[in-house]
Amino acid sequence: MQPRVRSVQHYTMNEQTHLALHGVAVKKHASAAAVADLLGSDVATISACLTAASARGRASEVGGKYVLTPAGRMIIDANYSRHYAGARADQSCNAAHRRFEAVNHELKQLITDWQTINVGGQQLANDHRDLRYDDKVVARLGKLHDKVTPVLEALAQALPRFARYRAKLDTALARAEEGER
Repeated sequence: MQPRVRSVQHYTMNEQTHLALHGVAVKKHASAAAVADLLGSDVATISACLTAASARGRASEVGGKYVLTPAGRMIIDANYSRHYAGARADQSCNAAHRRFEAVNHELKQLITDWQTINVGGQQLANDHRDLRYDDKVVARLGKLHDKVTPVLEALAQALPRFARYRAKLDTALARAEEGER
C-alpha cells in the first residue's frame, strides 16, 4: 500500500490584500481605518480585504480590530518574496533597508517615550504636563528625523509607499515643534 501524499497549496494574494495584512502585521492589533491610514489607502478597500482575510482564516477581528492568525502570518511571510522581488534585487534598496532597520528601533522607542513617562519607577501614559521631558523627546525626534529622512527617500525610490512614512514623520515633527501635545 502506498502512503497517501497530501498536496500543499501555495497561497498567493493580490497586492492590496498583501498590503492590508502587512499593515496589520506592522500595527499588531488595529482597525481597518488605522491600517488604511498607515498605508495611505482607502478605508473601504482595506476593510474589504481584511473582512475577506478573516473569512479565510488569515486574520481575526474582535471589536473592530484585526490581528493576524498564525496561518495569516505564515502566508504573508511566504508572499513577501513575490511582492518585493524587485526591491530585493535592488542593491541600493537593500542598503537603504539595512539603514532603516538600524534606526527603526530608535524610532519605536521614541514613540513609546512620547506616549509614556516614568513616574516613580512605573511607566504611565504621558499627560504631557512635564514640558521639559516632552522637549527632550521632541529634540530627539528632530535628530532622528534628520537621520531617517534620506533613508526613507532612498526606500521610496523602490517602494513608493515609503514616501508616506516620510510625510507622516515630517508632520509629526512639525506638530511637536509647534507645541501640539
